[in-house]
Amino acid sequence: MLEQWLLHQDQLRRYVAKQLGDVDLADDIVQDVYIKASNNLHQLTSADKFKSWIYRIAQNRMIDHYREHQLFLELPEDLVANDDLVSDQHEQLSLCLYPLIDSLPKKYAEPLRLAELKGMPQQEVANQLGLSLSGAKSRIQRARVKFREQLVACCDFEFNHNGQIIYQPRITPSVNSCC
Repeated sequence: MLEQWLLHQDQLRRYVAKQLGDVDLADDIVQDVYIKASNNLHQLTSADKFKSWIYRIAQNRMIDHYREHQLFLELPEDLVANDDLVSDQHEQLSLCLYPLIDSLPKKYAEPLRLAELKGMPQQEVANQLGLSLSGAKSRIQRARVKFREQLVACCDFEFNHNGQIIYQPRITPSVNSCC
């Protein structure tokens, strides 16, 4: 292994230094690569693959370095979430969603209401409605599909530049229980 290492060491050091932009850090990484390669030499299946193997170790070590040294910006102290605004938006949206759920057939509306609005696990939904677990899962899934169809027919949705969902009710005579 030492012969192979000496053959590729300088080229590997240049590669790592170019990737990181720091020669001293590159030396540390290359040293870590040598130690890891020495300790795991038994994993090398063919001497012909030595170069790609140590480059893969180096790549993984650089990724680990970046993960260990992620920088996080401190948020300003005066940054406060406007919980009232978010709460009002949720309230407005929920007023729109309840009629849509209620317009589903009862065998779909009730499981969806229990699972999604009350947060019940599907097993509890099954127990409360006297269904098998697979039956409850099936009804919840079908209810989600039917609910989604109604929601898409009722409102236009898009994401803004902040990743927030913007919705606008459609005004159509065919949809009677919309926002």
